Amino acid sequence: MIALSNFFLEANQLKFAITAQQFGVSDWVWIIVFILVLALVWWLLSRSTRQSEVEEAEIETQVAEERTKEVAHVDDLTRIEGIGPKINSLLQEAGISSFAQLADTDVSKLDEILNTAGITIADPKTWPEQAELAAGDQWEELEKLQDELSGGREKKRR
Repeated sequence: MIALSNFFLEANQLKFAITAQQFGVSDWVWIIVFILVLALVWWLLSRSTRQSEVEEAEIETQVAEERTKEVAHVDDLTRIEGIGPKINSLLQEAGISSFAQLADTDVSKLDEILNTAGITIADPKTWPEQAELAAGDQWEELEKLQDELSGGREKKRR
């Protein structure tokens, strides 16, 4: 029986020796260092991802604020000779609600908006020029130009 217990004792000591040899103190240190490096890499990657998400959110917020400012700024387009309440409504439905937007719109696009609504009597050729003056707060120049117009059209000379 003593021989059998000595056998088990020696087997356990051998097992411990093999385990200690496989995972010696230096091996455990390397394993811990490896785990710490992995954790550091993961933290850095997640941090840069969060920073880029924050930057994207800030950019989206700025764009939304600019769009809100553009939409919030609605000019009275009826101050342009040739534009009445009905045409003003049509232009706003088409996304043209400020003098600056009207000044940047091609006459062909304005014609298209009017033709789609069945309005053929209005002539938008001078509207962008008038709108540019209005957008620049050049009201005196706008009045001079409008004195030369009749219903938004250039007066016919006799």
